[in-house]
Amino acid sequence: MKNRKQQKTVVVGMSGGVDSSVTAALLKKQGFDVIGVFMKNWSDDVGDYGCTWAEDAEDARKVAGVLKIPFYVWNFEKEYYDRVVEYFLREYKAGRTPNPDVMCNKEIKFKAFLDKALSLGADFVATGHYARIRVQGSRARVQYKLLKGVDPGKDQSYFLYTLTQAQLAKILFPIGDYKKLEVRELAKKFKLPNFAKKDSQGICFIGKIDVTEFLKENIKAKAGVVITTAGRIVGKHAGLPFYTIGQRQGIGIGGDGPYYVVEKNFKKNHLVVTNDNQDAELWKREFEITDISWVGKTPKLPLKAGVVIRYHHPDYPATISQITDHRLRITFDKPQRAITAGQAAVIYKGDELLGGGIIEKVL
Repeated sequence: MKNRKQQKTVVVGMSGGVDSSVTAALLKKQGFDVIGVFMKNWSDDVGDYGCTWAEDAEDARKVAGVLKIPFYVWNFEKEYYDRVVEYFLREYKAGRTPNPDVMCNKEIKFKAFLDKALSLGADFVATGHYARIRVQGSRARVQYKLLKGVDPGKDQSYFLYTLTQAQLAKILFPIGDYKKLEVRELAKKFKLPNFAKKDSQGICFIGKIDVTEFLKENIKAKAGVVITTAGRIVGKHAGLPFYTIGQRQGIGIGGDGPYYVVEKNFKKNHLVVTNDNQDAELWKREFEITDISWVGKTPKLPLKAGVVIRYHHPDYPATISQITDHRLRITFDKPQRAITAGQAAVIYKGDELLGGGIIEKVL
């Protein structure tokens, strides 16, 4: 990171949380000209849903005051609704389970925010992601590698697989080399007023919202029956878009459970469940991905690598093979639970993130 300094200007996306606050503090200590920005992505006009953006913005402003850095609020509400919320609702309507954090990083943090910062003359943007960027090669042929954060419990590289070489050249992730406990200690050391603030939960830059409530207010769905893989009717569902593969809680049926969702049959409007956690319908090996993105050069396929199918899921061994230019098949060595259409499948070689795509079809 030192070779990227030399009194450069960096705009830090400050969420009001500890991680992005320590990010700003570390960069200022390293000699960067730091500017803090809170991204306002949600509006009270859309609905509250427990969003705490106003309090978070004030927390970020207080931290900027302690650090004596300029602070601004940039409004990306329209971009967020058009590019993230609409996608979120569209995917659920289609029966898939999207990951809005992946889309938020792709379209807001490292597109709208990055583009605006660079257009105003910044050299870099930085965020509080637990991920690492490593620069390799000569000045003429620089290669940026994206690595997992050193804290396995906090690693957020999964959400960043769409980043390109051009974007990585303009991004800094200062806390990726730290563990969460160390980041909290640094917050105390820097005398940041939010050092004890709890980690945020929920959707990217919105916070904890009741997803089911939000979906029910925005998607019209038809109720139907809940049926087991053996063909036995065990209850009623509120609408197929409101459930996800592998879901256990909130199905609303008792008896000889717990039950797990294994399929959403839109033709028959059936929610298919099982009370056997080892049911073959719940455990699959093969699936296909589209919307493929590689961090560096496209690797030679077929490729043996680790694949993550949801956030905090381990990277299990799999074979990645080409179907077409825009479609890959992934085959796990061993069956994995609840492979879900709409989620991101991210490909790793050890700690290095190679790329990924969106799960379209489970075979």
